[in-house]
Formats: sequence, structure tokens, C-alpha cells
Amino acid sequence: MRITARKGLLVLIVTFLFFGSLGDAAEPGSLSSSHALIHDAPASAWTEGYPVGNGRLGAVVFGRVGEERIQLNHEAIWAGPPVPEPRAGFAAVMNNARTEWFKGEYALARSLVQGALPERISPRSHQTLGDLWIERPEAPDRPVRYRRWLDLDRATGVSTFLIDGVEHRQTVFASAVDDVLVVRLESDAPASQTLSLRLDRPGQRRLSVIGNDTIEMSGRAQHDGAQLGVRWSARAMVLAEGGHVDARDTTIEVVGADTVTVYLACDTDYNRHDPTAPHTHDLGASVDAALSGAAAAGYERVLQSSVAEHRGFYRRASIDLGTSARHSDASGSHQSPSVSTPDRLAAFRDGKADPDLVELMFHFGRYLLIGSSRPGALPANLQGIWNDQIAARWHADYHINVNMQMNYWPAEVTGLSELHDPFFDFIEAMVPNGKRAARVAYDAEGFVAHHTTDVWHFNAPFGDASWGMWPHGGGWCVQHFMERYRFTGDEGFLRDRAWPMLREASRFYVSYVVEDPATGLLVSGLENSPENWFLAPNGERHTLVMGASMSQQIIWDVWTNTLEAAEILGIEDEFTEGIHAARSRLLLPAIGEDGRLMEWPRPFEEADPGHRHISHLYGLHPGRQYTLSNTPKVIEASRRTINARLVHGGGHTSWSRAWIISFYARLFDGESALRHVRTLLASQTLPNLFTTHPPLQVDGNFGFTAGVAEMLIQSHEGDSRSGYLIRLLPALPAAWANGSFRGLRARGGFEIDLAWADGRVTDARIRSPRGGTARLLGPGFDGVVKTPPGRWVRVIP
Repeated sequence: MRITARKGLLVLIVTFLFFGSLGDAAEPGSLSSSHALIHDAPASAWTEGYPVGNGRLGAVVFGRVGEERIQLNHEAIWAGPPVPEPRAGFAAVMNNARTEWFKGEYALARSLVQGALPERISPRSHQTLGDLWIERPEAPDRPVRYRRWLDLDRATGVSTFLIDGVEHRQTVFASAVDDVLVVRLESDAPASQTLSLRLDRPGQRRLSVIGNDTIEMSGRAQHDGAQLGVRWSARAMVLAEGGHVDARDTTIEVVGADTVTVYLACDTDYNRHDPTAPHTHDLGASVDAALSGAAAAGYERVLQSSVAEHRGFYRRASIDLGTSARHSDASGSHQSPSVSTPDRLAAFRDGKADPDLVELMFHFGRYLLIGSSRPGALPANLQGIWNDQIAARWHADYHINVNMQMNYWPAEVTGLSELHDPFFDFIEAMVPNGKRAARVAYDAEGFVAHHTTDVWHFNAPFGDASWGMWPHGGGWCVQHFMERYRFTGDEGFLRDRAWPMLREASRFYVSYVVEDPATGLLVSGLENSPENWFLAPNGERHTLVMGASMSQQIIWDVWTNTLEAAEILGIEDEFTEGIHAARSRLLLPAIGEDGRLMEWPRPFEEADPGHRHISHLYGLHPGRQYTLSNTPKVIEASRRTINARLVHGGGHTSWSRAWIISFYARLFDGESALRHVRTLLASQTLPNLFTTHPPLQVDGNFGFTAGVAEMLIQSHEGDSRSGYLIRLLPALPAAWANGSFRGLRARGGFEIDLAWADGRVTDARIRSPRGGTARLLGPGFDGVVKTPPGRWVRVIP
């Protein structure tokens, strides 16, 4: 036992094994209002269907009766090159443009840069795999006693309905263990399954039947013969118990079966280690092996292993924000929801309190990350892996000027660290092209990445300067490498993976920044503040500046992280000394006469005061440059900045709204954060809980989950050398006065369970695999905790 006193509060700390007040997740087979979506009608549109996924293979399930549609996706079905390439001579153009900009010739500066940028090559999109269609000729036009649900805890989409008094049940899930999509059709009467199944696709494809029970669809991703990309093959095997199965043309017919099980698998020739050298294995044989393995295991075993594997991720964390129409039982389970999700959303829009709906949305974000990002797979794209288009909006690609990063904000804090791995693998794979782009385009050293890329790892500034001239995607991405270390304490990762990335990003910035002739400070540019415009003194709209606030904050963050990593690793040399010196000369954002943090280095008027990006608050979140204890004036300026954006209509996209939740959480303003939690749910959430830009952008879901977590726990203050300050309930609104969470993570490698009542901590426990010391600070709570490796420590205020 150890007792420490701090600021007059006594904290009792004992090690123990159980923490019954928080409980476990819901029991198998039970539905929870916080862990299940419910609908009382089939999906009439894709935005009403249920997503399932195993990180590689995904589907959106409509749950229709007469003609069921299960829309299919594979992570790697992408159209291909050519892609934008960096242009030699761009550095000389940039130098000339900088000179003109410093003289106030903004139009000329932009014209020079725009004239040297490569054009956008479009479309070159992630593509739908296609659709599995299931037709029941005897089904009525209107289903009787219809119900469908998505069980997040089991990762299964289920629909039930009556046909001629017979109850039918459809279950769909994507198994990561067997790498197959599974559709199970069963009923409470024998010989009642009569239906046909087929595959199809809106784009190029070849269809055939193998034997009597398997449909094959194959092809190559492309756009009408151009942008030839990934080759793919998909097969659906139809197995029936009882009845008769036969193939007719490209359709499988089932007559009088008791149950039907469909296993679907897909493989591609995409080589994520080197996309220019596609795999050469037999795709059909690979797919057939997956199908045969699943069929040999049998449905029950495939289902059980899939649920167990999914729960290994999903049950690591949970939250309880109080009661609405239900009460938690002793195990922490919530009662089964009786109101459909669309009705709950409608009631929420009308002002009805529903903490369970907030919890459901939080858990749905974690569910989507589990379904779209697994070790060894590609990272989640703009739509996760769920895309029903051949030419998706924004290509469903990897935008790294906020969107891809936001996808992974919840990974570490909600216990899904391994699901962050595809992000790291992908960014590392970009380094060769990033070094080439730095050298060719900027005559610079190190690694650079711009506002977007895709599975071909292209890396160049391109397109319109207002969005394409932004060389800070790489700098933002390497922050995630340092965050992985902070959350896990894994020095091997820091040394072998984070340090090389930080070093190369820092080298680029040392080569790229220039001295402002008016101040002698180092500035970055020419470039935009993501996708925004300003008004010059003569009223002209412009987009390129030297020293945009976000650019300077990202550079500060990269250099600061690099120096911290170097100190931990014991590296002190000419390179680190140069970083120290450069950081001391870096221009930092200023506060304007109106009290707001300036977005640009000069007091330009905003062309769009309600712009969706609030990029110049990067240093508040996800950065750690600005905190109330260290920079109180900037914190107040940040608050004024957010308020001004909102007054003029900001936050009108789901991802922007989600970011605002985290901004207010970092300002310790729980009431404002909750207001935007509610606004996102009420006006920017689709019937299946996907968030909308519009259309779907799944980063809003991930940002929502991260924002709610940020309201409950923060740990960005401090470092691995001095120790971390873990703030408990830093932005707790009055509506969440009673609640608990389990399994949330903090920097320093800590896992925390917490319960609170009347807004004050009542019970907590903490552990770290490596052990460590942290200061815990929360309402009614302030103490230093030392944890032995791997053991829970209970903390009683």
C-alpha cells in the first residue's frame, strides 16, 4: 500500500484484481441500446444499410426480402496509374514566387506556382467490388413482422421476417479468421428456402459459374479502359442443407432447402509492399482455398471464431454516460433497444436526451475501425472500405491534410493500437517517393508528402494551388509515430520506426524553410492553409502564403518530437543541434487585434469566415503546443477563433464538427463539446450512423469517437521523461454527471477504468504493462500513482 498527499487531498492506492462496479460487456446474444443499431424496415438506400468488414473484405447489407442486395468491397480494388509526378525545376519557380510574395505581389506569386503544378489526373478511384443479389420469388411486397439489427459486439447484421407464416432469418458477417464474407439464410420450417443468387457489378467484370454451387466474378479496376489498375477475382460458394442447388447461366438456383450458407472470398494482385510489381499468384486458386477452408470448418465454427476474434478488439473499451430509458444492471449491460435507430435519431433532433445514442455512436466508430483496418491490410480510406461507386467522391482516397489522420485518432486511446499498424506501414511505404519528391520538386533533403495520395503511393504537389500546394501531409503523419510510442512506451518502435520517420521529415523542413527578410525568422511556403482563401489589401482572393500558422505549428511539432525522441534514444549530434537552432528561429503564430489566433502571417481578411477547416488550431489539437498551463493567451485566442468560425457557419461537415468536439475538450469546455456531439448526431449522421460530408466520409465517425474520449480522458501534457499528467473527466458536461468507462488508454502506456457520480470520481484503477508513475487529476481527485508492471492499482479518492 502507498499513500500520497497532493494539494490537500488524500489518495489511497492498493493493488487488486477485480473492479466489479464497471462490469463486462453485454452477454453473448443480448442486444444493447449502446451496442446495436435497430431498423424496422429494409434499407431503401445504401446509407441505410449495415456495414460489416474484416479489414480487407467489407459489405453493406440492405436486409431486403424479395430482392436482397449485399454491396461488396475489397480494400485493394483501385484504378491505376498514371499518377501526378513531381516536376524538375519547381524549386526555382518556388524561389522566384517567394521573392514576389515577400514584395506583396501575391497574384504574381500564385500565378508562378500554379503554372508549375502538374494537373490532377482523375478519376483514379477505389471501386466497389460489386453486389451479391439474393432473390426470393415467393416473397411478398411488404415484409411481415420485419426487424433488422447490427450487433456491434458480435459484428453481425441480422434481419428477420415472415413469409406465409414462416419466420426467416438472415445473418451476415465478415470473418477476419477465415477471410470470407458469410451469409446465412435459415427459417423455422424445413424446405422453405427457395431463392436465386447472382453477382454483378456496375463496371467492367467477367461472370462465370464453377460447378453447380459457385459463381465467379473477376476483372481489372479501371475507368472505361483507362487508368488500368488492380486485377481481382471474387467467388461466392452456395451450400444448402436439404433441397436442391443448381447453376443456370450465371445464377445459382436453390429450391426447397432447409438452410443456405454463402461464403464469399476475394483476392487481388495488389502488392502493398511494391505496387509497381503486382503479385503473380493464381487469384482463383487463392479464393478457392479460402472458400474451401471456410466450408470445411462449417458455419457455426466460422461464426464463433469470427465473433471471438472481433470481441478481442471490441471489448477492450466501453463507456457508460448515464441513463435514458434504461438502467444498467450489475454487469454494466443495457436493456435491449425497443426503438429503431432512425426514430432515436429523430427524437434526438427534437431534443430528447439519449446518452445511449452517444455511447452507440462512440462504439460504432470503434466498430468501423475494426472493420476497415487490420494488421497486414491497407489503412482505412475516406470511406473506410465501404464504397458503392466505381468513381467515388474524392476517389475515396487518402487525404492527409486531416482526413486520414482523423481516421486513426481513436486507435490508441480506445485500445485499438494494433489497428494503427496499417497507417504506419502505408506512410513508410510512401518514403521512397517522398524522398524523390523532396529532391526533384524542392531541391531538398528528407521526406515530404502532400495533401493526398492513394495505394500507388504517388507523392507530388498537383492540381489547384488552393488545395494541392501543401507539403505538410508527411509532417502531420509522422506525429502518429511519436504518439504510438507515447501510448505504448515501445522503445523498439521508437528507435526502428518512429525515429527514421521523424529524422527524414525534419531534414525536409530544414531544407525547405527560408528566412523572412522582414523578420529574420524561418517560414514555410509558398503554400495554402488547407483549402482556404484570404483577401489581400486590394480585395483580391488569394490562397498561397509564406508562414501559414498550421504550417509553422506542424514544423514545430515535428522538430519538437524529433528532439524528444533523440533525447530518449541518447542521440546528440550535429543534426539535433541544427534542429534546436532552427526551432529557436521558427516563426510562431500571432494573436490578431481581434483576439483570435491568426491563420496567416499577416492580418488578412478572411474570404470565407465560416470555412470548414480550422487548420490553424493544429497546435491545440491534435498537437500539444498549446495548453492552458503553458500558453493561456493562445488558449483564449483559440476559443475566440472557434467561436468566430461557428458564428459564420463553420463545422458544416461531419469531420469538421468532430474536430470541434476535440477542440472544446482541450479547452475543458464540456458543455460546448456536448453541444457539437449533439449537433453531429442530429444533423450530420445518416440512418445507418455513417457521418456525412456529404456524401459519406467515415472520418466523421472516427473523429466523433476520439472527441468523446477526449472529453473523458486527456494525457498530452508532459512527456516520457518528466512524466505524464492524466486528466480524468477534463470536459465532462452536466448531462453526463454519472457514468463510467473501461479500458481507455493514456500516454505513458496506462490503461484506466473509471467511475464517477455527481461529476466527481468515485472509483478508479490503472495499470501499465511496463509499470510507471503518473499524476492523475480530476474532479475531487489529485494524486501521484506508481504502478508495478502489468498489475492493476486501485485508486480511491
